[in-house]
Amino acid sequence: MTDEHDLIRWSEALAGIARTGLAFTESLYERERYEEVLHVASDIHAHISQSSEKDEKVAEWMKSVGEGVPGYVTPKVAIGAVVGNEDREILLIQRADSGVWLFPTGFADVGYSAAEIAEKEVFEETGMHVEVSRIISILDGIRAKFTRMPLYSIVFHCKVIGGELNPHPLECIDAGFFSQDNLPSPLAGSGDWVDHAFAAIRGESIEVEFDKPRRPVWKSDGEI
Repeated sequence: MTDEHDLIRWSEALAGIARTGLAFTESLYERERYEEVLHVASDIHAHISQSSEKDEKVAEWMKSVGEGVPGYVTPKVAIGAVVGNEDREILLIQRADSGVWLFPTGFADVGYSAAEIAEKEVFEETGMHVEVSRIISILDGIRAKFTRMPLYSIVFHCKVIGGELNPHPLECIDAGFFSQDNLPSPLAGSGDWVDHAFAAIRGESIEVEFDKPRRPVWKSDGEI
């Protein structure tokens, strides 16, 4: 059964192909075809959101069109940190933008490695100093159903090495350490990440989570 996340994925994929094509082509004919693809993708988006603002979506996509390699459309990258303390509790923040509880997470910044971003985000959002120990998941945000934008989420397991809990007033409503049987609500996404995160905190031998390839790629998740 096709759901809205499949439609979002297909729409964003079409829009990405078209915007990348616009970045590289010098042919007026090809530009017209790519812009037509953007309109088809916006029709899909409008169907999902039940919106009549299709032209606005096309205009939004067109604003992001670059030139050459800088215009090659790729997913955003978000870096998360599963942080455990000596009591095997997890550090969670209540996000100011949505009110949901999640481990510290932020977009990757230019000039930093992924691990450096993880440590930086934890300190900026909570005041805690941490040390990265391992990657525990690399997931497609749309497929995991926690975002509507093309995004890869890379999550590290980290250990506290210092600092004091001091939630950032602009990014967090609240923050704290929680045991697995006393988690706050609402949790981000479906909460499927909880067991894996606590297994990492307990030091268990776990595999890195990743999205298993679909074959063919464009089938719905429900058809796997």
